[in-house]
Amino acid sequence: MIDTIRAAAVQMISATDPDTNIRTMRRLVKEAADKGADWVLLPEYWPVMGRQDTDKLAFAETLGEGRLQTALSEAARENKVVLFGGTIPLQSETEGKVLNTMPAYGRDGKPLAHYHKMHLFGFSGLGERYAEADTIAAGSEVPKWTVGGVNVAAGVCYDLRFPEFFRAQSPFDVLLLPAAFTYTTGQAHWELLLRTRAVENQCYVVASAQGGRHESGRRTFGHSMIIDPWGEVLAVLPEGEGVVCADLDAGRLNSVRTRLPALQHRLL
Repeated sequence: MIDTIRAAAVQMISATDPDTNIRTMRRLVKEAADKGADWVLLPEYWPVMGRQDTDKLAFAETLGEGRLQTALSEAARENKVVLFGGTIPLQSETEGKVLNTMPAYGRDGKPLAHYHKMHLFGFSGLGERYAEADTIAAGSEVPKWTVGGVNVAAGVCYDLRFPEFFRAQSPFDVLLLPAAFTYTTGQAHWELLLRTRAVENQCYVVASAQGGRHESGRRTFGHSMIIDPWGEVLAVLPEGEGVVCADLDAGRLNSVRTRLPALQHRLL
C-alpha cells in the first residue's frame, strides 16, 4: 500500500428521480474532492431508490454506455479522484432482472473495474419484506482489484455477511463496501459486521450507505464510516446526506499486521 490515501465515503438519501440523484452525486463528489479525497466511494443504489423494486429496470444500462456511467466518468475526471461508483443497474441476460453493479473509474475518467453483486438480500419480519432476487440477477465472479498499486476487496451491502467472500479476495489492504442497509438490520448489525471485517482481515474498511427516509417510504440506516485495521472507527456520519473522510495510512496498517501477525497464522 502507498504511504497515505485520503478516502471519502459519500452518504445519500436517494430519490426516485435519477436526474436529481445525478446532481446530488456530482455535488457530493466535488465536496469530497474539496476535502482532499483521493478515493471516493458512493452508496449502493445511488441513482434510484424506487417506489417499487421494479423501477430500476427502466434505467438499466449496457456496460460501458449510458447516462449513469457517463456521469460517474465525468465526476471522476472533473474532480481528479478515483471514483468507486456505488452500484448502478446494468442489463442482464435474465428477463425482468438487472445486474446490481459496482463500477470504478480512474482520475482520468476511464473505467478501471466492475463487480456484479453476488449475494442477494432477503428479509421478512417486523412488517418489512425484501427480496432482491425478484429483480436482480446474481453475479458469479469474485472481484480481484488492484487500484493504483493497492490491493482492494470489493463487496456490496449483503456481501458483508459472508466473510469467506472477502477471504477469497486476499491479499488486500482496503475493503470497499457500498450499501443500502435497512434501518432494522443496520441498527442490529452494520457497525458490528464492518468492524469485524476490518479486524479479521487487518485492513481498512470504507463503507458508504444510504441514510435516511426516502421518497418511497423506505428508511435506510446510514452510518457511513471508515474503519482502521485495529477496528477503530475513524469517521462516521449517522444519518443524512454528506461526506466523511479519513486517511488510510500504510504505517498504521503495517504496525497492526506486524504486532499481531494473524494473517500469517492462518491455517485454512
